[in-house]
Amino acid sequence: MPMRYLIWAGLALVVLPLAGLGLWLAALPAAPTAFAPPIVPQAEIDAMLAALKPPKAGRPLVAIIGLNDATETTDYLMPTGILRRADIADVVTISTEPGPVKLYPALAVEADATIETFDARHPEGPDYVIVPAMSRDDDPAVTAWLRKQAKGGAVIIGICAGAKVVSAAGLLDDRRATTHWYHISDLLHHDPSIRYIADRRIVVDRSVATTTGITASMPMMLTLIDAIAGRDKAEAAASDLGLDFWDTRHDSGAFRLTRLFAMTVLGNRLAVWSHDRFGIALEPRMDEIALSLVADAWSRTYRSRVELFAASPEAVTTRGGLRLLPDRVTATWSGERLPHEEASKRPTDALDEALRDIGARYGQGTAHVVAMQLEYPQHGAGP
Repeated sequence: MPMRYLIWAGLALVVLPLAGLGLWLAALPAAPTAFAPPIVPQAEIDAMLAALKPPKAGRPLVAIIGLNDATETTDYLMPTGILRRADIADVVTISTEPGPVKLYPALAVEADATIETFDARHPEGPDYVIVPAMSRDDDPAVTAWLRKQAKGGAVIIGICAGAKVVSAAGLLDDRRATTHWYHISDLLHHDPSIRYIADRRIVVDRSVATTTGITASMPMMLTLIDAIAGRDKAEAAASDLGLDFWDTRHDSGAFRLTRLFAMTVLGNRLAVWSHDRFGIALEPRMDEIALSLVADAWSRTYRSRVELFAASPEAVTTRGGLRLLPDRVTATWSGERLPHEEASKRPTDALDEALRDIGARYGQGTAHVVAMQLEYPQHGAGP
């Protein structure tokens, strides 16, 4: 008798969670609801550009803050690369502590300064602070520093889930805002005073800007360049990225948790026998924008990850002056390599090619999952 009860109990422990999982999956929508968002009124665009004008005279100073143990890859690298190439401001990457900034889901970088050394060099404070997504939204050093810079008049820009960090600092109270689609509920739960704005990739309210998911840092930086140096400079930067057009429109309904997304992630996580590790040779003058997008994409498949390798442990300087560190010190890579050319194209072309290659290798469902995580409008609405 006791053995029979144990068997039934064991079966229940297996069947009940599976049944719950099945019910949860069945409750999810089969596909997102997509529509063509309306054109943003010119008056709204003008007000946004006016709010993003430099708060002080002279060449602007931009600080990009990161946690040493985990800061989102593209959120940290892409704004730095775009702004430095445009050459319309001095751009400084900052870490909370000495040592490398470990990025997620891939790469590592040496920051230009710590919070302490930045403040010593620039007692007047930055004109702009860019806040990427971080592993902890409420790190005391980050939130205290953000409050200090906002009080000093800096424009605060939360990229992706960096909006949650901005909120934790108390800087989104009673403001309009947006964030990565997956984190909207969490953002509003922790601060119900926030007024979420749908169908905009960028929302600016009283010197605090927020964006939708990871790839929104492209239009955000282009809009910032426009505000600082004019439309011609912004269009030149857009051409360098591979963008013919950008604005703040966004189809928020196309980005939500669906049955396809959940089932693909579950399936890929369970395929433990078929997970890949790709190497990219770390070389001087690499395009850090394209590299960040490619490494980010391939490391979000739930089937693969990307590592940089080099013969020396020393940092290597990219085209935009970032100092990237190798994940593995070796002259040769024993596994499969991603071709250097994939990370050396124009950034949007590099991302498009990475998504095509991911779809060819792991299926279009996985390419869809990656594009959804990146909140990439060109590919996010469907597989």
